[in-house]
Amino acid sequence: MKENLLKLLFLLILIFSLFLLTLENVEAEIVNPGTLGGLGNNAHDVNNLGQVVGWASTDEGVEHAFLYNSADDTFTDLGTLGGYYSCAMGINNNGQVVGYSYISETHKRAFLYDGTTMTDLGTLGGNYSFAMGINNNGQVIGYSYNDAGHKRAFLNENGVMTDLGTLGGVHSVALDINDFGQIVGYSNSDTGQVHAFLYENNTLTDLGSLGGGVRMAKAINNKGQIIGWSSNIYDERHAFLYEDGVMKDLGTLGGMHSDATDINESGKIVGHSYTGFGEIHAFVYEKGTMTDLDTLGGSLSYASSINDDDQIVGRAMTSSGEKHAFLYYNGMMTDLDIFAGFYRTGF
Repeated sequence: MKENLLKLLFLLILIFSLFLLTLENVEAEIVNPGTLGGLGNNAHDVNNLGQVVGWASTDEGVEHAFLYNSADDTFTDLGTLGGYYSCAMGINNNGQVVGYSYISETHKRAFLYDGTTMTDLGTLGGNYSFAMGINNNGQVIGYSYNDAGHKRAFLNENGVMTDLGTLGGVHSVALDINDFGQIVGYSNSDTGQVHAFLYENNTLTDLGSLGGGVRMAKAINNKGQIIGWSSNIYDERHAFLYEDGVMKDLGTLGGMHSDATDINESGKIVGHSYTGFGEIHAFVYEKGTMTDLDTLGGSLSYASSINDDDQIVGRAMTSSGEKHAFLYYNGMMTDLDIFAGFYRTGF
C-alpha cells in the first residue's frame, strides 16, 4: 500500500513538473487556462441571471459555443464564425457572450455574440485571437497573436483592440475584467517565468507570488479582490486571494495542488484542488474554509465560475467516466448532460 502511494505521489509530481515547463515556455496555445485532469465538454461562465455558457458537441460531432438559460430551461447553439468549432468563455449580465471560433480550417478569432449575431473582433496582427471575458460595460479582454507571433493580452473597446503589453517578456494573456476596467492575467517576465498581473491606469503590475516562480491571476471582482494560483517554495501550486497588496494562500483539499478560478462580489471563491486521495474536486472557499463540492459520481470535478446568487458551474466526471457540465446550487450538483446534439435529459 505504501509503495503504491509513493508511486502515485511521484506521478503527480511528474505531471505537475511537465505542466510548469509548459507554462514557463508560454509557447503552447492556451485556450483553456487552469485545467486539471483533461475534462471534456464544459460550462465556462454563469451570469447573475443564471445564463450559462461554454461548449458542447453537436449532432455532427463538432464543438459549438452554447448558451443555456436556467430560467426557462432553453439551450441555444451559438454557431461559429464560419469554421467548424467555437467556444464561449464569458457572459455579462446583459447577455453578451464572448469566446473564440474558427473562421477557416486554420484561423481562429475572438467573437462577441449580442443575442443574434456573432461578430469577429479581429486580431493584433496575427491569425489568432481569443476572447476570455467581458464586463457589464461591454469591454472585452483576452489575448491575440501579433504580427511577430507573440501572444499579447488585449482590451477590445468600441471595436478597437489594444495591446496591454507584458511584464518584460514577449507573451501575455488577459483572463478577466471587472466593471471598473481593472484587468488580470499573466505574462512572462524578462527571465521567462510566468507572473500574475493587474492592469489598471495603463500599467501592468506584478502581483508577486507565494514563494515560487510561476503564478497566474484568474479573476477579479468589483472590490478589487483577485484570485488565481501560485507556486510556493515547495513547487506546489496553491490557490490564492490577493487583496490590499497581500497574497494569501488558500490551501488545498488535502492534496498538493489547488487552483482558484472565479470570485463573486461577496468574496466567495471557486476552483479545484487535489484531495488527500489524489482525486481532483471542485471547491468553494468562504470565510477561511475550503469546501469540497464532490463530483457527479466519478473522480474529477472542476468549478469554472460563480455568480452573485452563488450558482456555480463547471464540469465533472460521472460514475461511468463521462464528462458533463454541471450547475451547483443550494448544495446540489445538477448534471446538465450536454452532449451529442445538445441532448438533455431534463433540468
